[in-house]
Amino acid sequence: MTNSEKISKELEQVLSGNPWYGSSVYKILDTVSFETAFERPAGAAHTIAAIVLHMLSWTEEVMDRLNGMTASVPSSGDWPETSAPDEQKWQQYVNDLKLVNVNLLGIIQNFDEEKWIEPILDERNPELGTGVSNEELVRGLIQHHIYHSGQVAILVRIING
Repeated sequence: MTNSEKISKELEQVLSGNPWYGSSVYKILDTVSFETAFERPAGAAHTIAAIVLHMLSWTEEVMDRLNGMTASVPSSGDWPETSAPDEQKWQQYVNDLKLVNVNLLGIIQNFDEEKWIEPILDERNPELGTGVSNEELVRGLIQHHIYHSGQVAILVRIING
């Protein structure tokens, strides 16, 4: 199995499969009503809608980096602003997250195997050659998805009791 196949399989498992740690990202999001998505419990840093937009923006940034662009903050921002609570808008956020991950999977599946070990273009400390490889980048995004889906699951429990 190629590295592209392994990484694709891992991402698909986290997004919509049966990961060993619990529910997949999409299974968790399927439990979220739009009212819940925009509610911010006391003491919470973000709403579920904000977390989904954050996941979306970083997935887009990872795609840009895999396509050879220099690493930066996502073009839509680290934590993009959400709209006013709206059922259609919530569904659009979820659909956009799914679509961007389909596009990411396409990039991963067609990624040149030799490039997985190459470092991303990162200007934060180029003279030291620091940064991560393309593989570490995508595996980091997978971890990012897991982390934030756990936050969503906890917020759902807090809000819905």
